[in-house]
Amino acid sequence: MSQINYNLAKFIASYGATSQIPPSTCPEVSFVGRSNVGKSSIMNKLFNRKGLVKVSSTPGKTANINFFEADGIHFVDLPGYGFAQRSKAERQRWAQLIGDYLESERSFNLVVSLVDIRHDPSKLDFNMIEYLRENEFNFVVCLTKADKLGKGQQAKQLANIRKQLQLDPEDIIVTSSQTGAGIDALKRRIEEDCLGDEDGYEGEEE
Repeated sequence: MSQINYNLAKFIASYGATSQIPPSTCPEVSFVGRSNVGKSSIMNKLFNRKGLVKVSSTPGKTANINFFEADGIHFVDLPGYGFAQRSKAERQRWAQLIGDYLESERSFNLVVSLVDIRHDPSKLDFNMIEYLRENEFNFVVCLTKADKLGKGQQAKQLANIRKQLQLDPEDIIVTSSQTGAGIDALKRRIEEDCLGDEDGYEGEEE
């Protein structure tokens, strides 16, 4: 199987409404997760770049849908969900933006759902996984910030979260943007789902 050259990653565009987003023309990998879960950091580690995807110490900073491209694959950074300190109207706009995007007719080759390994999944995490499962998305769960835990605690939390979310072993990956743990496994999953079917980017059938 051919490999994706992630070092070619570049920013394409930022959209504040799904109606602005052009139709899918290539495979797409979408990243979803709670605010401050480390989504931008994981994407930067994937691309082997420090600042391509803007990392902020302020949770809820990503307010738009941001598109990146590497080697003919689109990587989609969705707004973080569930940050309480933003206004209700702003939180509703983000929820609408995420929902409208996931319900649009696009090439959802893979959705990467990120969950902080240090904590049990939140209600919003459960809701996201249930939504992806019910709508038959191809998805993988990445547990972030593994470097914050020792090996024993990582294994305990992996088993605990996998059981809670009712995931098969191949659908959950322990990752760290600091050490690079799990990044190769994530790359393999992306390549399987984006390069395994060259015709798989025509958008989903209704």
